Amino acid sequence: MSRGTIPKPIASTSSFIDDRIGAGNFLKRNLRKIFPDHWSFLLGEIALYSFVILLLTGTFLTFFFKPSMGEVVYDGSYEPLRGVMMSEAYASSLHISFDVRGGLLMRQMHHWAALLFVAGMMVHMLRVFFTGAYRKPREFNWLIGVGLLTLALLEGLTGYSLPDDLLSGAGLRITEGVMISLPLVGTWITFFLFGGEYPGEDVVSRFYAMHILLIPGILLALITAHLMLMWVQKHTQMPGPGRTNTNVVGAPMYPSFMAKSGAYFMFTFGVIALLGTFAQINPIWLFGPYTPSDISAGSQPDFYMGFLEGSLRLMPAWEINFLGFTLPMSVLIPALVPMGIIMTGLALYPFIERWVTGDRSEHHVAERPRNNPHRTSIGISAVTFYGILWLMGANDEIAAFFHVSLNWTTYIGRVLIFVGPAVAYFITYRICLGLQRSDAAVIGHGVESGVIKRLPNGEYIEVHVPQDAGIEAHVRGKQPVPMIAETGAGADGVPSDEARGPLGRLRAKLSKVYGGEKIPLDGDHGHDEHAAIGSGAKDDTAPRP
Repeated sequence: MSRGTIPKPIASTSSFIDDRIGAGNFLKRNLRKIFPDHWSFLLGEIALYSFVILLLTGTFLTFFFKPSMGEVVYDGSYEPLRGVMMSEAYASSLHISFDVRGGLLMRQMHHWAALLFVAGMMVHMLRVFFTGAYRKPREFNWLIGVGLLTLALLEGLTGYSLPDDLLSGAGLRITEGVMISLPLVGTWITFFLFGGEYPGEDVVSRFYAMHILLIPGILLALITAHLMLMWVQKHTQMPGPGRTNTNVVGAPMYPSFMAKSGAYFMFTFGVIALLGTFAQINPIWLFGPYTPSDISAGSQPDFYMGFLEGSLRLMPAWEINFLGFTLPMSVLIPALVPMGIIMTGLALYPFIERWVTGDRSEHHVAERPRNNPHRTSIGISAVTFYGILWLMGANDEIAAFFHVSLNWTTYIGRVLIFVGPAVAYFITYRICLGLQRSDAAVIGHGVESGVIKRLPNGEYIEVHVPQDAGIEAHVRGKQPVPMIAETGAGADGVPSDEARGPLGRLRAKLSKVYGGEKIPLDGDHGHDEHAAIGSGAKDDTAPRP
């Protein structure tokens, strides 16, 4: 088949549809759209397929769940709780788990799919961030991704609270404490959501409406917009042979990518089904119904909310009393600042980087993380910041398991939250420079072959051979990080008023540090004469240029 030939299944299907609704050309063009074949581009599909599974399993659960806090006496199949007063929400959750055929499997698959949905989004965003795939023209799509992650956290919070068991009730109590601590509007928001004093009678029904209608509707709209923008702007691709900013090297949507995506969806579905079958999660029957007077030991939220739990545990007690009003800073700061730092930082980073580097060109070829060491170091610092908070969300379990003081785990966490990201930045930056030097060395004098050669003077060396062409093209795809001129001078050599101001001078210094070429690929990086001789140089004494 020639390069320009349309496969028969596409041509016949397009003709059939074109004769009826006039969309044949659209199908012919889009079914042959090229998709990159690098494995990292499939990470986002984990989140997409998990969302589809969430919709399917969630639809099943809505048939049997009763979003009501009205009290009933349980008379279902679970003997230990028979005769106990509980809410209809908790009773229906038990009914789904023990009396509905396949109900427990659906509940557990729904929960595992939710965890995988958030985890897939996080990993996908990290891939986009570390490879610089958020740069022009994809800033809007990046902002949509940040919005999707934020909504996914809210969706998880509302769904986690619906069964009205003791564990979810403890988390809901923390949520109520955070909301009521908000200045001016906190009391109104709390009374509106709970329908009165905590725990109220309406929170489950209102969370239910948000969980199955409002937030999923917005998520579905944003995911659609995200995919449409990705389709129009085309994929980024990793550097390699023949890959430029004007093309996409890969396989067409039909049949290659369609078959790959179908198999990947079934693989994701299979993993979630296996987890739902063999890995127990959220056994609500062991926790019992929620009552405000009870508390459970060792309570932990789902992983994606663990960093907020950790920030609450690390924050010292601090209140500000002013004009008869109390600001509980020990709640406000941990509830709002870490989330604000992470989400606001993610949203603004493409624009901050563009301002620092002065780079306004389009980018369709992704960067290797090592080739932009400052960006990679900033990303690892943020991951470390998140990870320490997440770890401290279980400081009581850590203290109990390792038999150490709970107070000391808190004190150490308070130090690590500031020291850890700084240390992570320094180590990551040095690793990136080391990897760049390794790339330059391989480009300069080849790859070790394992063949030992003896020189006329009796010395033994290892013969180096040229690097694989595909790998070399991948490495040589490195481009210097853009930077603005230090003086900010115009065509006449005179700095502009903006460049002469404090902000302009700061921008120039930041650009000098952040941008530029750190380790040139073709520079002299200690190319010794042995490497030159081993790779076939004619002059036994001249170093390799």
